[in-house]
Amino acid sequence: MPPYPPGVSTLPAPSPLARHWGLDPEVVYLNHGSFGACPRAVLEAQSALRARVERDAVRFYAMDYDGLMDGAREAAGAFVGARAGDIVPVPNATTGVAAVVASFPLEDGDEVLVTDHEYPGCMNNLRHVAAQRGAKIVSVPVEFPVSGAGDAAERLVAAVTPGTRLCLVSHITAPSALVLPVARIAEELERRGVAVLIDGAHAIGQVPVDLAAIGASYYTANFHKWPCAPKGAGMLWARRDRQAGLRPRVLSNYAESGKPGRSLFNAEFDYVGTNDVTAWLCVPDTLRAVAEIGGGAAGWDAVREHNHSLALAGRDIVCRALGVPPPAPDSMLGSMATIPLPGRPSQGGPDPLGRALLERHRIQVPIWQANGVRTTRLSAQLYNSREQYEYLAGALVEELKREGLR
Repeated sequence: MPPYPPGVSTLPAPSPLARHWGLDPEVVYLNHGSFGACPRAVLEAQSALRARVERDAVRFYAMDYDGLMDGAREAAGAFVGARAGDIVPVPNATTGVAAVVASFPLEDGDEVLVTDHEYPGCMNNLRHVAAQRGAKIVSVPVEFPVSGAGDAAERLVAAVTPGTRLCLVSHITAPSALVLPVARIAEELERRGVAVLIDGAHAIGQVPVDLAAIGASYYTANFHKWPCAPKGAGMLWARRDRQAGLRPRVLSNYAESGKPGRSLFNAEFDYVGTNDVTAWLCVPDTLRAVAEIGGGAAGWDAVREHNHSLALAGRDIVCRALGVPPPAPDSMLGSMATIPLPGRPSQGGPDPLGRALLERHRIQVPIWQANGVRTTRLSAQLYNSREQYEYLAGALVEELKREGLR
């Protein structure tokens, strides 16, 4: 990586809590949202599990496996307000979406509702299945910048027709970082006979999640993003009346035959062949470790509140420097904030501004488009500091001047 720019010999210090992570000290890391970051203590727990596998893999997979799976499932269920047996592990939320849309009984002429803020990987899987079965995808536009949370719900409800069978909607949108009113959406659509599949990839760890209260048919999420688990720890939840016929894309030893005393839903998803499942098994360690690092006695409520407040502060710092109003109400943000930037979004490749921020300023933050608007999306995690957002604001002003946009 090139040396620091002239006159910059040090970077702003992160939070003192950064000592719990192994992040590069020579990078201002403001992009937790893309891939997460795992605390050292959890990585050590994962290493111990991997060593346990290698000591006796037969014992691990043939004798200990189900009990370990159930322990992780219990911790996950308690965290998201769900019965443990209704949760199965998946590598990531996209895999969860793929399993649901492949299993869902879509037929020729059926309609699937989405917003125009959905994650590309999830949309790729949906388009693939819809094309095979002759289903139609109806994309509902949601404005950005946005004035209030009700817009998405109202537009989705208005788009329902007699042919609408399924709705895929993000709990927190990836490009625009908006917290959508998924409980209201689920209530309105489910009572109209539309199954709601919520992509909660970013939600757990950012906002409180109570799946029983939300009332959707399906919910999939990542523990490796905001809860900070090792990479590959995702979950898929299905309401009990939706579990029959919901199957993983890979069918392994226990497909169809199942296991005594376990639902077929659990048996099929828990084991899809020999795989490193230690990320999922570390979910209990992760939830405990991050709560202790950032929450103390208040636990995850304190972690979420800290990160939400820091995200708002970072957004305000950058918006003031750029002279733009906040693009969404505070209530529609969790631990991320997307901010419009001048200029047109880059077409066909990474935005040069992102490369300039990394190479000249050592800042890792995404520059991309959200609904046709050039934006940056900043993240706020326990290891970040207010000074890092002040540094980002100054770097953005400098680089936009280089582009002739200031």
